[in-house]
Amino acid sequence: MSGDLAAAARRAAELRRGIEQANYEYYVLDAPTLSDADYDRLLRELKALEGAHPELVTPDSPTQRVGAEPASQLEKVRHLAPLYSLDNAFEADELRAWEDRNARIVPEVRQGGYVVELKIDGLAVALLYEDGVLVRGATRGNGTIGEDVTRNLRTIREIPLRLEGAPPRRLEGAPPRRLEVRGEVYMPISGFNQLNERRAAAGEATFANPRNAAAGSLRQLDPRITADRPLRFFGYQIQPDPEARERLPARTQAEVLDLLTRWRVPVNPERRACRELDEVIAYAAQVERDRERLDYAIDGVVVKVARLDLWPELGVVGEREPRWSVAYKFAPDLATTRLLAIEINVGRTGALNPYAVLEPVEIGGATVKLATLHNFEDIARKDLRVGDTVLVKRAGEVIPQVVAPITEKRTGQERRFAPPEKCPVCGTPVERPTDEVMAYCPNGSCPARIFWGLVHFASQDAMDIRGLGERTTQQLLDAGLVRHFADLYRIRPEDLLRLEGFAELSSRKLVEAIESSKTRPLARVLYALGIRHVGVHAAQLLARHFGTMEALAAAPPQELAAVHGIGETTAEAVAAWFGRAANRKLIERLSRAGVNLMEPVERAARLALSGLTFVITGTLPSMSRKEATAFIERHGGRVAGAVTRATDYLVAGEDPGSKLERARELGIRILSESELRQLALARADE
Repeated sequence: MSGDLAAAARRAAELRRGIEQANYEYYVLDAPTLSDADYDRLLRELKALEGAHPELVTPDSPTQRVGAEPASQLEKVRHLAPLYSLDNAFEADELRAWEDRNARIVPEVRQGGYVVELKIDGLAVALLYEDGVLVRGATRGNGTIGEDVTRNLRTIREIPLRLEGAPPRRLEGAPPRRLEVRGEVYMPISGFNQLNERRAAAGEATFANPRNAAAGSLRQLDPRITADRPLRFFGYQIQPDPEARERLPARTQAEVLDLLTRWRVPVNPERRACRELDEVIAYAAQVERDRERLDYAIDGVVVKVARLDLWPELGVVGEREPRWSVAYKFAPDLATTRLLAIEINVGRTGALNPYAVLEPVEIGGATVKLATLHNFEDIARKDLRVGDTVLVKRAGEVIPQVVAPITEKRTGQERRFAPPEKCPVCGTPVERPTDEVMAYCPNGSCPARIFWGLVHFASQDAMDIRGLGERTTQQLLDAGLVRHFADLYRIRPEDLLRLEGFAELSSRKLVEAIESSKTRPLARVLYALGIRHVGVHAAQLLARHFGTMEALAAAPPQELAAVHGIGETTAEAVAAWFGRAANRKLIERLSRAGVNLMEPVERAARLALSGLTFVITGTLPSMSRKEATAFIERHGGRVAGAVTRATDYLVAGEDPGSKLERARELGIRILSESELRQLALARADE
């Protein structure tokens, strides 16, 4: 290894450690010490180093978390040892019967104690580590064979790509050479609600519950979709390779969890070691009472015999259920009530969202009067009728949902629901795109669309205007102070003084908050506009690619669709939005008001290829066309489809075709793949 390469290898290793430490502090400890700007700087430096020296790329590099091409299917893989399913106990007496059965086999069970962990409603996975490096991750499957979802699991930043204490820095309590970390992938309730809001606004089908959302997200063929979903992970078990006969440096389940923590695997802090079963039952009751404070759905607790040496003696029932563990399930939060009416809410994109008005019913300690119905297709599929007795489910902070009608209780007086032909707010005929499950009000002046559009514009992920919530937005509309986003920037403190609840200080603060929102990055302004299918991630991709609102507005659908990560549906929606004269006028008004409509200069300056336009032709040695596009865009460059005088570089591989001749005619510099990587590295050092 040359001196330069050796120095690069040392620096790459140093950067990987620093980035993974930052990931651990941010995602596991929730106590970051590195700023976002410094994190981005380290990651860019590592990407540039690995780009210039591909031989330095390692499986545990943070650069390998996202970016793989979609797979054609999920491969089947065999686990090191079976992932067992658990027997259930629903009553305290059933839990005591479980202990009695175990004590007849191993009397020491009663004196050994138990470890109680929360039973998160997610998806079980097995992470295979070899010499401390994550080499594979798989779903539970049938317990013996699961699906390989390694690329998707890598996108969950809590999951360590290398276990702490593994070679070459082997520490006391180091992980065995080959092992599986078993755990649960789940979606937090807050993230689930935000995901469903985005999908509903985009006209996409919403998920029924966090578990379905987590499972669907993890089993995507394209890891970039998984990366855009708010998935989290908790580890709870270590399975060494049975053939290696390595001993696990732990005697109890509590020590297993401590080991995982030492290896920097995230472990749920909500757990308890109990000396006897009555203590287990009391703790489970406490968890059930307090579960509303949790940001994830649970349906019980998992009780495990504390001593690991007793597990083999207790054995497994029918090769599928371990005797040393049982799921102590909570009573489901279900209730029956009457469906009084089906009402419709019109969202900011015009989507008509049906919801159920219920006879008030107590579920899980809360009174439920409203429940989601997802969409009109869902109502028809379930055959829900007004007047039905229905089964309603509520899980944690997830919006209650109508599960099904109880058809045997029908009297004949129930009424079928007919989806409206006109918007219930403004009366405009609704539209139903053939490729979507939602119906829409197309009237941009619909009062409901204006209201929710303004609320979205001011929201935290958009313009983040503090103090401008739903109540104040309605006051501004009622007073005639606003009709569209741009009107916000004309409001003066004296305009607000005549509104209920506003004094001099509160009026001045709101105007200052509106004023400060003018400097938001282009991506947030774009997201704030509420264009259908443009969520936070799509807005970032478009802003990074085009750089200015003017360039984005002028782009045709085919150029929009060519942006890495932007599909045809989103491209057509964006082009259609900017194609409307009223929307172009709105952008002009925002510009005149002083709202920022371009990417921040300081961000652009940080990216090595910022301001440069590239065209790619031919077959590159190690990168596909998509990978090369992603590489250029990650470093701030723009990829165009045709060679013009505005092109800065042509990246050429084998069989380049006519683009190479055109570039030579125009005197445009031609780069190989390796020269492209060197350019990114050189400009990053400037």
